[in-house]
Amino acid sequence: MSDTTAYVSPLLSLPGAMPAQDSDPLARGVDSPGVAWHYGDPLAEQRRAGFIDRSHRTVLVVSGEDAADFLHNLLSQGLADAPTGFHADALNLDAQGHVLHHAGVMRTEAGFYLDLPRAQAASFRDFLTRMIFWSKVEIAEAPLGIISVLGAEPDLIDATPNLAWGRVEGGRIDLAVERPHLAAAAEALRSSGLAPAGLMAWTAHRVHTLEPELGADLDAKAIPHEVPRWIGRGGHLGAVHLDKGCYRGQETVARVENIGRSPRLLVRLHLDGSAPVLPTPGTEITARGRRVGRLGSVVHDHELGPIALGLIKRSALDSPDLVAGDAALAVDRDSLPAFEGDKAGRAAMDRLRGR
Repeated sequence: MSDTTAYVSPLLSLPGAMPAQDSDPLARGVDSPGVAWHYGDPLAEQRRAGFIDRSHRTVLVVSGEDAADFLHNLLSQGLADAPTGFHADALNLDAQGHVLHHAGVMRTEAGFYLDLPRAQAASFRDFLTRMIFWSKVEIAEAPLGIISVLGAEPDLIDATPNLAWGRVEGGRIDLAVERPHLAAAAEALRSSGLAPAGLMAWTAHRVHTLEPELGADLDAKAIPHEVPRWIGRGGHLGAVHLDKGCYRGQETVARVENIGRSPRLLVRLHLDGSAPVLPTPGTEITARGRRVGRLGSVVHDHELGPIALGLIKRSALDSPDLVAGDAALAVDRDSLPAFEGDKAGRAAMDRLRGR
């Protein structure tokens, strides 16, 4: 797929499929072009087990004998010793630690597959290509489309035809299907009892699991620690490996992890459903007239009503006066991180000062 050609998924031919409309404010910033926003009943699509067409994402493959070390030295994830079957997320940061790209990572015998929004893919591929120098790697676009499944068992992976690989990640199953066979894969999933669900259902899943999309939920100043799910702790791999260094932006990661705290946090918000119009992604969040954050993805949840992601200053997280547009907001306390590290550097400084 070239960047000059608008992608249209073959699954848009499924009954009821409706792409996101330019006039829909809730689709603003969300990675949605070319696939179904819903299939006629968005709330029902959230309630039942279903599959979501995410084939508009670009899948890159990095192969060659140096591929593991090459990516390990450039990205935030620990990939040097990643075995076949390894999967996680990874970030590309700038020198100040700001997030430039966010990709899913899957290692197979063929190499490392990196999937990310199409709008980010060209600049990410250009960055990787510029960094090859003498590394023995090859970078190509893989002819694969991603289908994500919610509410199914992992053995679905073995039953899906024309599958390059599958992974179980955060309550979902991602299937990488050969593009010419996307329609056949969708038919097989329907035959197994799964129904198609649109990106509105996917957005609800993301808001529940605190999984941001760069275009909708973050800004150019975002750093990894502002998204707690990205930080690898315990058995959770996340997108940032805390025990590796020497990649661009690592100094910011280490400083926040060991000494300070991120200035903002990505949290889940409950919106006042009585507002005449829901605020749109990108709307300023205020507290008593003072700007304290930015609203991200907004969606009607089938159980909770209108919910959203928001990037909010820590000092405002307890404020009872959060507002975006005409809607009052409340921070979901369950979305706040329970643990953010021992701050070993801060403890050492305190000991030196006799505290």
